[in-house]
Amino acid sequence: MLKVLLVEDDEQLSRNLSKFLIMEGYNVVCAGGQTEALKVFEESKYDCVLLDVSLRDGNGFAVCSVIKAQSDVPVIFLTASADEACTVAGFEVGGDDYIAKPFRPRELLARMKNAMRKNTRNVKFLSCGDVTIDPAKGIVTKNGTEIFLSALEYRLLLVFFSNKGQLLSRDRLAEELWSVSGEYVSDNTINVYMKRLREKIEADPQHPEIILTVRGMGYKAVEK
Repeated sequence: MLKVLLVEDDEQLSRNLSKFLIMEGYNVVCAGGQTEALKVFEESKYDCVLLDVSLRDGNGFAVCSVIKAQSDVPVIFLTASADEACTVAGFEVGGDDYIAKPFRPRELLARMKNAMRKNTRNVKFLSCGDVTIDPAKGIVTKNGTEIFLSALEYRLLLVFFSNKGQLLSRDRLAEELWSVSGEYVSDNTINVYMKRLREKIEADPQHPEIILTVRGMGYKAVEK
């Protein structure tokens, strides 16, 4: 059964849409705010996320940024605003589709199915050495055994594996981490997360073979 995360602070809409999706054969988990949404997302895997832009304790754009940093699950924004700037902002943070309220449930269902089909076709595993990332599920394995990374560690690894062989400066890494954390990222923060990441993926963290240090310039993942 496909699992959907519905993030909507309008309780009546959430209740009615949940009933409709359940009748269509989906397993639905509801969240009313940003904090709750991120908590339940961390606790389970989802096939699609329906995400309201305006939330009680935050906004959908921030939630989408965190979700996309951890996985490639399709995110469809639900909003009462048809403003072009709002729509563009949704796509810029990784949204897969955008539907304005009030919407027809059957149209939303069709868009969900389309987004999930595209996601299935686009799944690509990223590997380096004996470490592999499954972006669709947000899972990292080493020699076939899953290893658990924090959101920032996962984002860092994803950037390296997506740019194998390329020198990545500390400024570039700081920008990538800042987009996920929403807070200023110092050199010390990069040092801490590089150390933690290497402890999890390298056979010998003191002599890394997957992510190399280019002294005075930055880091790069080896091409293998």
